[in-house]
Amino acid sequence: MTSISDATSGTAAAEEAEPVWRSRGTDRRSTRTIRVYTSAALIVATVLAVLLVPPAVQLDQQAIDLSAKLLPPSWEHPFGTDDVGRDLLLRCVYGLRVSLLVGVAAALAATVIGTAVGACAGALGGWVDRGVMRLVDTFSSVPHLLLGIFIIAMFRPGVWPVVISVALTHWLSTARIVRAEILSLRSRPYIDAAVSGGASRWRVTVRHLLPGVLPQAALAAVLMIPHAMWHESALSFLGLGLPTHTASLGTLVQSARGSLLAGQWWPTLFPGLFIIVPTLAIAGLAGAWRERLNPRRRSELML
Repeated sequence: MTSISDATSGTAAAEEAEPVWRSRGTDRRSTRTIRVYTSAALIVATVLAVLLVPPAVQLDQQAIDLSAKLLPPSWEHPFGTDDVGRDLLLRCVYGLRVSLLVGVAAALAATVIGTAVGACAGALGGWVDRGVMRLVDTFSSVPHLLLGIFIIAMFRPGVWPVVISVALTHWLSTARIVRAEILSLRSRPYIDAAVSGGASRWRVTVRHLLPGVLPQAALAAVLMIPHAMWHESALSFLGLGLPTHTASLGTLVQSARGSLLAGQWWPTLFPGLFIIVPTLAIAGLAGAWRERLNPRRRSELML
């Protein structure tokens, strides 16, 4: 009788617990859906701002008007003006355009480099794999910002030296990811069948291994865009890489430090939001994509 009652109580407890798990899974799915839609809306707003604000606002972003310096936000200047009377909305939009250009270009270049290096290491193996990974470890031991400053010092100021600097310091994680994926794919039965059928190592790599790692490499590229944008802003904040007349979000934040101490908050707030909001939106979409690519993580979220 005791065992029957225990079994009955256990079944009842399980039936009571099941709706709780389902409600938790529903809450997590709804939270993820809200995050995805919010991130997508912010990215669309960012793209529209970059494309539509400059022609809509009939002002020169470089025009200096000392009689209108440090004006608070108003209908004429929605984000206010900076310390020399330039419209902050236009300056932020042009700075965001530079950050997006650097972020996307650097992420693509770093992904290409990292994919090529990781594929060579994983496909060839042996001393090539060991040598490449020791090289990756050596570069990883140096702080990215310090190495980026060293690379920028070899070029004239401009956007493309910043792209080169960010790309050459951010391919390491992609190389590790691609190498790990290729080592995992090499143990698959269809790879053994291709090798047994007489396929060369180059053919196996190009036809079978690289297509298998492309989703992970693409995800790494998207995740790298916010990091590249932050890196560019940090370099601009330090006064490196870009010419002084080029609008950059990091330069805007750096030049507004004195205004913040004097009580003018808008020259610092709006450029900072233009750095934080788009990068968080891109990272949010990339995180949802990563959850879909990883079945284990997806199954945990579905509980």
